[in-house]
Amino acid sequence: MTTEATNFTLQPHQQRVVDEKRELDDKLTKLRAFCSQIGGIFDALPTEEKQRLTEQEGHMAAYSDVLQRRIAAFSA
Repeated sequence: MTTEATNFTLQPHQQRVVDEKRELDDKLTKLRAFCSQIGGIFDALPTEEKQRLTEQEGHMAAYSDVLQRRIAAFSA
């Protein structure tokens, strides 16, 4: 695949990282939406579960950041 921003062809292993980040970011967006719905299921969860979900969100965001830096290095 050729990236639009850098106009170079990704190797298959690089494309897998791009795909992984896209899938992770989709899941992260959905988790954030779930956690931010006022009056939703999240509000009714036990405090410990809310904390675990919040912790999960933090780890997913950090993982996404690492993947983004790896992708940026493909064209370096």
